Amino acid sequence: MATIARTPKPPYYAVIFTSLRTPGDNGYAAMAERMLVLAPQQPGFLGVESVREELGITVSYWESLEAVAAWKRQVEHMEAQRGGRETWYQAFRIRICRVERDYGFER
Repeated sequence: MATIARTPKPPYYAVIFTSLRTPGDNGYAAMAERMLVLAPQQPGFLGVESVREELGITVSYWESLEAVAAWKRQVEHMEAQRGGRETWYQAFRIRICRVERDYGFER
């Protein structure tokens, strides 16, 4: 079930990962699921939202730039990064943003 991440009062950081896949699974689904299990275990993790059709967008939320950098260096995440470059992605872009305002609506 899709959910919207419950983030704290700003400021905090968002890492926006936008990607285009290569054909075939080649172990991608298992690694993607592992990252969604592993990320919440990292210090400073606040939440994640992810969708994939032809274009995939995953936004992860972090307390600090230090937490973002630590996630980038996490060993299993580094394996996923390597697999992405070698096998799973035609292209990707990562954007790191400081969230200054956060508001919304819920029924």
